[in-house]
Amino acid sequence: MLSMDGIIFVVYILTLLGIGLWFSRRSSQSSEQYLLGGRSLGPAVTAMTMQTTAMSGYMFMGAPALAFQYGWYAVWYAIGDAGGSIINLSVLGKRMRRMSELLGALSPIEFLEKRFESASVRVIGALISIVFLFAYVCAQFIAAGKAMAALTGFTYEWSLIIGISVIIIYTVAGGYLAVAYTSFVQGVIMVLGVAGIGFLAYFHVGGLTGLNGALEKMDPTYLSIWGKDLAFYGQWGVVLGAILIFSIGYMGLPHVVVRHMSMKSTKTVKGAILISAIWNQFFIFIPYILGLISIILLPDIKDPEMAITQLAYTLFPGLFAALLLSAVMSAVMSTADSLLMQAGTILSRDVYQRFINQNAAQQTTILVSRLCILGGGIVGIIVAIYEPPSIFGLAVFAFGTLGNSFLVPYVASVYSKKANYIGCLCAMVGGAATNIAWTSLNLEAATAVHPFLAGLAVSLLGMVIGSQFGSKPSQRIQDIFEQSKNKRFFSKEFDQNIARHLAPEAKNISKFLAKEAENY
Repeated sequence: MLSMDGIIFVVYILTLLGIGLWFSRRSSQSSEQYLLGGRSLGPAVTAMTMQTTAMSGYMFMGAPALAFQYGWYAVWYAIGDAGGSIINLSVLGKRMRRMSELLGALSPIEFLEKRFESASVRVIGALISIVFLFAYVCAQFIAAGKAMAALTGFTYEWSLIIGISVIIIYTVAGGYLAVAYTSFVQGVIMVLGVAGIGFLAYFHVGGLTGLNGALEKMDPTYLSIWGKDLAFYGQWGVVLGAILIFSIGYMGLPHVVVRHMSMKSTKTVKGAILISAIWNQFFIFIPYILGLISIILLPDIKDPEMAITQLAYTLFPGLFAALLLSAVMSAVMSTADSLLMQAGTILSRDVYQRFINQNAAQQTTILVSRLCILGGGIVGIIVAIYEPPSIFGLAVFAFGTLGNSFLVPYVASVYSKKANYIGCLCAMVGGAATNIAWTSLNLEAATAVHPFLAGLAVSLLGMVIGSQFGSKPSQRIQDIFEQSKNKRFFSKEFDQNIARHLAPEAKNISKFLAKEAENY
């Protein structure tokens, strides 16, 4: 017989499956419906799906572990993250929404090819995206397995298989709309869950005063902005990178950028900024503070990535703990489904339809996308069973490499008329290579510069210098660039309605003029 924990989790899983199946028929209508939800998302869903996709299992597992290890230094990451949605939507939102529609692009990588007019951009972009989206999704799979194992008592392997199978089913069935609307539900659960445990744990240790007092007794360097044992003393390049990776890095993540393309209109941006900013303030800082609280309450914990899970069962009744762990699963699943959806989109739209079968029917493209999502999920499960590096390390590495590859090209695509395909290629390859090398060779320790900051600098130089060579963008792209800067004075629906209502009058006027011409 199922325990109360198990019943809550089963209800949660069935709800997500129901949402996926509900949207399955609608998503199968066209490629645009399946891959972008028909560009129909409003402010609330846009904000929530963008934030839950960005936050991931890292926030419930990686963030507390970082705070447990380094103390208050970890909050540098939260400071950048708190304003990330505002920067992301303000910088890219309106212009990318307009330009992607004008270019007829259905994926972020297709957008880059059409904007920079180069198939090589699509090839390199797709390759980088697929590799590091799957690295990122593996981090989420590991988090899902750990969280579900704690919730159900199953082994890590079986927890991984069951949890990820649910994600695969509703993503394959419902496409982008299923991902977006399940993310909305998961976003509500996440903020309620983390705020609940944060509120109770905060008072359990006597507030910030009690927390800091206890940390100071254990080791005063926990309170330092440079980390425990002053590990990053004077390393402003590391601190700046920690702030920037989550404040501007989201603009380089394909699975986040696609949210700009799926908005109903540019008017969606203002409401989405407000909702996401409020959501962030209730959510972002608490996981890090819970990591600090764990230093006091769980000093002997073997796996700091399970700090919030352990706190839930240590401090609260089983029913409330189950709700909190459902919030953990929400964070994991809301990112994992978006990553799978985007990887499937890139494989079907940017590889299959672009280079293998350019005349593929829409239903064929949708089928290929579903098969790619299914295949990617299975491969991800197999890899995650071997438990690659820590969730924090793997997530930040994949996040940083994607951000360094695409942040500069996406921003330049909508703000620089002179940016061309050579600049884009230099920015992508240079940014990715720098982040990989910086991380693999541990150059952060030798240079006191964060891998993301180093990759950003190289990517920016690559775009500026590379755009000095090769042909400039065509006149068509320059015209689209100018159009994307301008506001639409009337909505698209209004324009269409006006055209439809005026059609009979226009036809009668044409007939009248034709008769007048015959009389003369």
